[in-house]
Amino acid sequence: MPWRWRWGTAAGTVLLLTAGCGTVEERRTAALDAALDFERALYAGDGASVCAVLAPGVRAEVEQSARTSCEEGVLREEVPPVTAAADEVEGVDVSGRQARVVFPADTLFLSQFSGGWKVVAAGCTPRPERPYQCRLKGG
Repeated sequence: MPWRWRWGTAAGTVLLLTAGCGTVEERRTAALDAALDFERALYAGDGASVCAVLAPGVRAEVEQSARTSCEEGVLREEVPPVTAAADEVEGVDVSGRQARVVFPADTLFLSQFSGGWKVVAAGCTPRPERPYQCRLKGG
């Protein structure tokens, strides 16, 4: 009987750990919402809202490279603003706590943090058989 108890405990632990993660569709929707928030704020020139959806490492990199606040520095970055609408999204890929959202003129990479989905790289363009080239990313 001890093996049954261990199996039940292990199964219960797995259920508890995965219960907060949400379904793939829920994570996909949440990542897309964060990407749309980023693009809309960038298009509007709202540095505070752009920084609110950036991952901590990206915010720190922006502040360090611009030698000013994230709110001011992020608008100096060469990230192409797009008129972000959900119907303009070319693709959303989610794998675990990572996501990629593809717009016609930009690709974003996001990670899921305790406070929600945050942008870890933006202004990314694909390169054949090489990693994406991103204009905005964390250190």
